[in-house]
Amino acid sequence: MDVSDSTFYTYVVALAVSGVIQLVIAGVGFGAGKGMRILSALFGVGFLAYAIYLAFIFDGGEFRMFYYAFIAPILFIVQIVRARGERAKANQAA
Repeated sequence: MDVSDSTFYTYVVALAVSGVIQLVIAGVGFGAGKGMRILSALFGVGFLAYAIYLAFIFDGGEFRMFYYAFIAPILFIVQIVRARGERAKANQAA
């Protein structure tokens, strides 16, 4: 896939931001379970590492654009909100 320089740099920045968001979710937790926090941390480290690689080590050629990197934080946030809602309902019923 041929992309312009601006598209490439935008992708790298967005990938890094996505990684940081995932790491914040993992670190703070926001009521997420242990498994979700570990998974979020793994995704965050992966996204951030790939962004660092592309920004500082990559010297041109082919690279992969992972669109999932932009969907993953949204999915994790939705899952956290759902889990908190279910927990709140369970606490009210008890």
